[in-house]
Amino acid sequence: MPIDPDQLQQITSRTLAHYQANAEGFREGTRDHDVSQNIDALLRHIDAAAPLSILDFGCGPGRDLRTFARLGHRPVGLDGCSQFVAMARADSGCEVWHQDFLALNLPAERFDGIFANAVLFHIPSQELPRVLRELRASLKPGGVLFSSNPRGDNQEGWSGERYGAWHDLDSWRQLLTAAGFDELEHYYRPAGLPREQQPWLASVWRRCDA
Repeated sequence: MPIDPDQLQQITSRTLAHYQANAEGFREGTRDHDVSQNIDALLRHIDAAAPLSILDFGCGPGRDLRTFARLGHRPVGLDGCSQFVAMARADSGCEVWHQDFLALNLPAERFDGIFANAVLFHIPSQELPRVLRELRASLKPGGVLFSSNPRGDNQEGWSGERYGAWHDLDSWRQLLTAAGFDELEHYYRPAGLPREQQPWLASVWRRCDA
């Protein structure tokens, strides 16, 4: 069944309210997460000279913005949670945009890369094709999108107070290919564990302009 505009607004409001109420705990709980494998996966596929223009889409409290800046790049953050936006600005010193993921206003062909770590799964499946096209349009020709999402069997709905959609590799490939991306690589996380203990699907994609 299609999700109507009122339901989409409820999904956004309820999910963001959860993050607003738990922003400090989320920052402390994720501060030491090692996502260097993901950052490296994005950067090594970008065919441009540093410093790179990078959008940290769903930047949260700003942990990865600090990393990109420390590496000498020019990151911009974006998040829908105002608490996270304030934290990310204060902690990273970077430009951070406050935007609803379902009502984006992105500049065209601005970024060499987009880092979407643990965020795109919050977008309802019916809205995801449009959002992916908007992200693609904000990449420079040949730009690269990294995504990491909790994987599943293509179900979606509420998990506590947060809405999520859990895609498998085949459905994720179909979505990204239809949005105008070519696959560069994919892997499962955490590294070095049996597949049943790797709940995260990471993938890297290049904007296709053929």
